[in-house]
Amino acid sequence: MLVGMTTHGYVSATTSVTGRAGWPGYAAAAWGFAFALPSFYWLAGGTAGVATTVAPSLGELLRDRVTWFIVVLGVTGFLKLVGGFLGLALIRRWGRRVDRLLQLAGWGAGVLLVWHGGLFLVQGLLVQSGVVGIAPDLLPVSRWYTYLWGPWFVVGGLSFILAARIHLRRMTDRRGGVAAGAIGGFGALGLSVAMLVAGIG
Repeated sequence: MLVGMTTHGYVSATTSVTGRAGWPGYAAAAWGFAFALPSFYWLAGGTAGVATTVAPSLGELLRDRVTWFIVVLGVTGFLKLVGGFLGLALIRRWGRRVDRLLQLAGWGAGVLLVWHGGLFLVQGLLVQSGVVGIAPDLLPVSRWYTYLWGPWFVVGGLSFILAARIHLRRMTDRRGGVAAGAIGGFGALGLSVAMLVAGIG
């Protein structure tokens, strides 16, 4: 549905993608909301799964209710919810400025998730094949990262990337959308690589 002409001479619209074309946005939204559930479960006091599927050390922090870790858990849960709403937002066309921000966020989230999921997969496969050695008590956790978290991150990232691509095709300012998406994608990748080199995360 068109909502009129702006002072810059372009049409601002809030039409949604219909039919099969909208499925990546819904998939990204479902991914984000589903991924938020464990965070809020652990935030509410549950402990199941955190030590066996994520890291034993984090399980200890959760059981001891360490303040900084609880705060981080709440923030990450909130960010996952934001990711879910981002997926829904990418289904619609909002106008030049908002669409550019959505392109930046969509490509940034997608590239970051695919990158981290790929790292989990590669490292996990190297561990599972015996090329890289780790402490025996961490092998079960490594399997979770190899066969669950790695693929989960990759699938989520691809959903955001596909949703952003479909959203871009419907933008009136595609050049601006491409620039914003490039900034988001390469910026997220560059920041992640820099943190990896620095030993952070």
